[in-house]
Formats: sequence, C-alpha cells, structure tokens
Amino acid sequence: MNLPNKLTLFRIVLVPILALVWLFPYAEFDIYFLNLEVGNTSLSLLNIIVLVIFALASFTDFLDGHIARKHNLITTFGKFADPIADKLLVNVVLIIMAAKSMIPVVPVILMLARDTIVDGCRMIAAQNGVVVAAGFLGKLKTVLQMIAIILVLLNNLPFELIYLPMADIMIWFAALISVASGYAYFTQLKEYIFESI
Repeated sequence: MNLPNKLTLFRIVLVPILALVWLFPYAEFDIYFLNLEVGNTSLSLLNIIVLVIFALASFTDFLDGHIARKHNLITTFGKFADPIADKLLVNVVLIIMAAKSMIPVVPVILMLARDTIVDGCRMIAAQNGVVVAAGFLGKLKTVLQMIAIILVLLNNLPFELIYLPMADIMIWFAALISVASGYAYFTQLKEYIFESI
C-alpha cells in the first residue's frame, strides 16, 4: 500500500477517535475543561482539542492528494477511499455539531442527502466499470465544510469580535455548494442511472 492510501486510512482511523474524545461523558468522571475568554465569547479547551484532531485529519486530506499527484501514485483504491474518508470525517463532525445544537440541522440534512445520492450514483457507475474521482465542486464543498467546522469549533472567532456570523454563513454556503456539486455528479452520471429505466 502506498503512502497516500496509508494517509487516507489514517484519516479514517482518526474519525472514531475524534468522536470519542468529543462525546466522552467527562462530567460523570468529574473532568472539566477550562474555558478561554476571548473578547465577548468563550472557547472551551475541549473544542480546541477536537479542532487539533480535526485539523490533523484535514491536513492528511491535502497531503495524500498532493503526494499522489506529485509522485504519480493515484490508484483506483485512492479514488474510492479518499472521498469516503472525507465524508466520514466531515459528516460525523457535522452530525455531532447538529446534535449539540452548535449548527442548524437543515444544512446538515442537505449535505448528508447529497452525499447519499452521490454515493448511489458512484455505485451505479462502478457497476459499469467507471470510477468517478472527486470533481472541482466536490473538492470545493469539502474545503468549505472544513472551514465552516473550524469556525464553529472556534465559536466563530475571530469574526465574533466584530459580530459577523461567519460560521453560520459558511455552513449555509457549504450546503449550497454541496447541493450544486451533487447535481453536477448526477448530471455527469445520468446515462448510467437511467439506462435500464
């Protein structure tokens, strides 16, 4: 297994670790985290720990793609596993954030629905021997989601200092691009989807 694929698998392994660190019932064990006061908002140390894990996982997304392209190590497994690793990471975090009422539920539902539809399209294409790599809008969607997640984990800092709800704006923008990229995938693969209708 080449290095980019190992990095992809490492990103997948980090997902349950991140979820466990974030959702562990610390209060039941009398474990409490400090809150850092920054201007008019506070930032939990737990959020910072989750942010570090998320940032590490996100960096492997950039790194595996960069190494694969630079050294011509692009594989069918990589094309298959990389978007799955991205979706696992981002969607688990978005679901936890929605469950904790940190973000609205509707954009999360839109993004999850898009991913489900795209995965179905990819499965049909794969049955026809076509492996679909992530397109530009799909990659942009992932970047926007990651930026939005970082802002939410930082309690909208530094934008909170000027009362600009950038975290909320980015979540909705990511949802919009997510839907647009889903439509692009559907359009690209519709010949396979409707061939036996």
